[in-house]
Amino acid sequence: MRSNPSIQSFPRCVGPSRILAFRSLGLALSLTLAVSGCASVPLKEGGTLTSYGNLGAPKGTLAKKRLYIDGGHMATVKTVSIVPTTFSFSAASRIKSEADRSLVSNVLDRALCVALSDKYQIVPAGQTADLTIRSVVTDIVPTNKAMAGVATAVTVGTGFVLPVSVPRLPLGLGGLAVEAEAVDGGGIQSAAMVWARGANSIQDKPRVSEVGDAYGLASKFASDFSRMLISGKEPKGLNISLPSGQRMRSWLGGKPKYPACDAFGRAPGLVGVVAAKYGAPPEWTDKKPRPVITH
Repeated sequence: MRSNPSIQSFPRCVGPSRILAFRSLGLALSLTLAVSGCASVPLKEGGTLTSYGNLGAPKGTLAKKRLYIDGGHMATVKTVSIVPTTFSFSAASRIKSEADRSLVSNVLDRALCVALSDKYQIVPAGQTADLTIRSVVTDIVPTNKAMAGVATAVTVGTGFVLPVSVPRLPLGLGGLAVEAEAVDGGGIQSAAMVWARGANSIQDKPRVSEVGDAYGLASKFASDFSRMLISGKEPKGLNISLPSGQRMRSWLGGKPKYPACDAFGRAPGLVGVVAAKYGAPPEWTDKKPRPVITH
């Protein structure tokens, strides 16, 4: 196992240095299209994968990634176990609150569990399975809470007076880097992904929390990784398929398809959507999962 010492601090890319006052709807629409700030997060090897030699070359635009998938073996998989996501030492040191770190790791595992339930039977961590998945947060850019609060006020405020709201201010954006692998019963790597993505001012709503952006990006990682595992090959283009019934039920906070997914709690559902719109911290609606009763 190895790490990459060449990785420096997270560079940021921002749009206009300030948002000009506008007098007409036409100018407002132009501004909406023009502002495109983002946080740039480099790919980073955390030294936790069984092997990095199988990974392909870096690719991607919004999310940067290196991939490996053994489609032949994935076609034989029926049961999957998900080990709770952990943080590397360097990533954990960026977010002091254990509760905040747990929010990120838990939403990642929940999203992964629900998505993989479309094809595989999910069994509790520690039980025998055809495939075991391990994920590690290798780096994280904290969201600037003060700027997230200002961005929420601006975005929500303009929404009351204009048909479209001004995008999020491109300042204080967060980001996330994750690496994950799926290994068989003998510890042989069947799939792996090194992934990094920064929040941007168009797609990611501001939330007044140090992990406000990382919380949302964790679900996006889970979507990318699960899509590769389910298809058994590198995904091409956007995923435009409709979500399954069990995914919709789980997204709304309902009972998951497999009890093992309850170890990661229930999604906040519509209450969470409303809270996110107004910049509320994710912990307001996403509570700790209840202990799983095993007897």
